[in-house]
Amino acid sequence: MLTIGYLAKKTGTKVQTIRYYEQVGLMPEPGRTDGGQRRYGNAELDRLSFIRHARQLGFSLDAIRELLDLSDHPARSCEEADAIARRQLKQVE
Repeated sequence: MLTIGYLAKKTGTKVQTIRYYEQVGLMPEPGRTDGGQRRYGNAELDRLSFIRHARQLGFSLDAIRELLDLSDHPARSCEEADAIARRQLKQVE
């Protein structure tokens, strides 16, 4: 299990930003130790890395939320992800 500090260092994300992503639902509520310390697994590390990468590419938090929702529900159509990517490309152009 990973601490929030390790997760922050590994992904280059500020601790405060990780907490914000939890508050707005981009990151799941982490498990906690008996002492109340947040604990994360590799799935959360991968998810945060994806969020960071998407932000670097200019995706909005809402678009990232949509992409994560698609990832969380793999039975949904790939066309939805394509539509999100096309919207992003239009904004970049």
